Amino acid sequence: MAAAKKAHEVVSARVAQLLREEREKRKLSMNLVAERAGLSQQMVSYVERSMRNPTLETLLRISDAMEVDFVTLLQKAIESAGTRQILRHKKAQHS
Repeated sequence: MAAAKKAHEVVSARVAQLLREEREKRKLSMNLVAERAGLSQQMVSYVERSMRNPTLETLLRISDAMEVDFVTLLQKAIESAGTRQILRHKKAQHS
């Protein structure tokens, strides 16, 4: 039986999904987002499909290119992935 995904993996996948949803909602092509972000279309595609673990800079460049507030998107990813309690618990352990 496969091990359960860790909280950061769940959130990462949800961020990728939300980025794609936001791009499609805004009717932006992947090529336009890539051009605005200074990235290749392939990189944007990999990020949206969770095939790469992008740096924070890459995520910010993509969200900025789409005029999406990344902090809000991340909060939405955490909440919708059902990991808020897990992340709070880990933060309390490290305090």
